Amino acid sequence: MTSSSIAVVGTDATMVYDAVRNVVAGALGALDPSFALEDFTAKDVASSSSESVAARVLEALNTPPFLVERRVVVVRDAQSLLADEVGQLVTWLANPAPGIVLVLGVVGTKANKLVKASNEVVEVNVSSRAQDRVAYVESKLGEYQVSIDRQLAERVASQVGDDLARVDSLARTLRSIYGTAPLTFANVEPYLGDAGDVPEWDLTDAIDGGNATKAIVVARRMLDSKSRAGLQIVNILQRHYLRMARLEGSGARGDDDAAALLGINRYPAGKALRTAQRLGSERISAAVHMIAKADVDLKGGVSYGGKDLNTDMDVTELTVIEVLVARLARLTQGARGR
Repeated sequence: MTSSSIAVVGTDATMVYDAVRNVVAGALGALDPSFALEDFTAKDVASSSSESVAARVLEALNTPPFLVERRVVVVRDAQSLLADEVGQLVTWLANPAPGIVLVLGVVGTKANKLVKASNEVVEVNVSSRAQDRVAYVESKLGEYQVSIDRQLAERVASQVGDDLARVDSLARTLRSIYGTAPLTFANVEPYLGDAGDVPEWDLTDAIDGGNATKAIVVARRMLDSKSRAGLQIVNILQRHYLRMARLEGSGARGDDDAAALLGINRYPAGKALRTAQRLGSERISAAVHMIAKADVDLKGGVSYGGKDLNTDMDVTELTVIEVLVARLARLTQGARGR
């Protein structure tokens, strides 16, 4: 272990906690945790105890190892430390005590002062791009020496979707059952669980590309995952088309103009601008009216049946959403030559 401090950072708490566990195991190596490990949670500052967690952490950091070559001090949820406590830890990080390894778990961004001051940073954020999700699955299962090929990694990534926090637990389960033996999908499938959610731009990109089939598949996946209800999907689409309505005829000439007008990042603003220019005011207006009708339909305007007993899917919700996204995609498809 060469680093005196390691910060594990990410926006998903479960993924941060899983990574902290693995980093701590690596830092300890063969050392006896009863002698070599002290574990704190920064959120304890909100407990009824008047003693500061930071004070106990600093005491641990400045206590030399006893009967072991090094000691590992862990601070979980370090983003919850108060400003003066962060300052004290940053001071220690600038001049760490010999034989001490500090592991910080930070649920947030790399802009955190403790992350910036650490010797080593382990970032657990994964983008929503399909290839990045697959790479994460391969890497995480590889950590536990679970043997899968690329095709199986793709199927696992497809099933978990954006819910990548499940992968560490899956990897541990598979390792405990199968060890390092090569696995097939039949081995893995019973432990995958329900389909995970997918990012909203998977849906809007399919619609903007005029791909009705893909739009229906993505919308159904969102509903299947139980992470989004039909009204949430309607809200996503409403926001998407109202952005275009603001851009169409606004005089915005490029991505920067669009970003300034919408108050969002340059990349999605540019995509919205180009789609708005392709659709034009009449088609955008038609899309907004379709979405408004779907909103009314989902709030009791129509009924195509209740929940399907086999799939637990609300038939009315599914029908309204599938019809909506298909009509929006066809609307975009008809504007391609514009």
